[in-house]
Amino acid sequence: MKKKHIISTAVLVMIFIMVFLVTDVPKAAKSENKIETPTVFVHGYKGTVNSFGNMLNRFENMYGWGNKAIVYDVSRTGHMTVYNLGKGKRESAFVQVIFEDNRASIEDTSEWLAKVLAHMKRVYRIDTVNLVGHSMGGLVSVNTIQTYQDPSKYPRVEKLITIGSPFDGIYSKEYFQINRDPATVDLKPGAGALKLMRLNKAAVPDNLQVLSIGSTGDMVAMPESVLAIRKIISQDQLTVKMITEKALGHSALHENEKVDRMVYSFLTDGNN
Repeated sequence: MKKKHIISTAVLVMIFIMVFLVTDVPKAAKSENKIETPTVFVHGYKGTVNSFGNMLNRFENMYGWGNKAIVYDVSRTGHMTVYNLGKGKRESAFVQVIFEDNRASIEDTSEWLAKVLAHMKRVYRIDTVNLVGHSMGGLVSVNTIQTYQDPSKYPRVEKLITIGSPFDGIYSKEYFQINRDPATVDLKPGAGALKLMRLNKAAVPDNLQVLSIGSTGDMVAMPESVLAIRKIISQDQLTVKMITEKALGHSALHENEKVDRMVYSFLTDGNN
């Protein structure tokens, strides 16, 4: 009898463990939609691996939305070191791009991003991508879309998300007293690079869907500057989400779960 009791208890414990493991899986991993198109994450001015590192970690390990499949390290001369993490064949694939020269101009950074996209097309046979850019990464993404459109060389961009991107420049004069480099030349209000994106508005593909996210607490990319994307992207292609939260600053935007949900929702069905 004692032996049967021990066996019964062991069986119950095993059942409990199995139920716990199943129910402990994040809801997103079991019930939410997949992001069908490979999504490329582009950091901003002075960005590093950490700029989107935490967000991608949450996407993969907290929500179960997919996995970081490829990392591109781009040197100051445009040389690419590619880390294929051996994932993403069956799941939503995320691609992180890290620029060694994180203070380069919009033009140079756009050229490097185009090289990444060309490599994805040539080596991995990827025909469509999404782009997610934080701060200057959003400006670079728009400029890349406008400039590099040869379908035989580059994947078509289906969706673009800009997070805290100052399309009218950074209004703070103190910012430019501290930071002096090619990138900041392009980030000043009235800069030639910003004017050029507006002049090239017609180069934005008609089928591109765009989400622009900003925060009233962002003192770098202030709401008025974020909303200037309307001078580049047509109204019928653009969704704008301005978060009213004074504590949500510029660098905190890619560390915010509310922003995570906005990004995921737009990438899966275009709605927020």
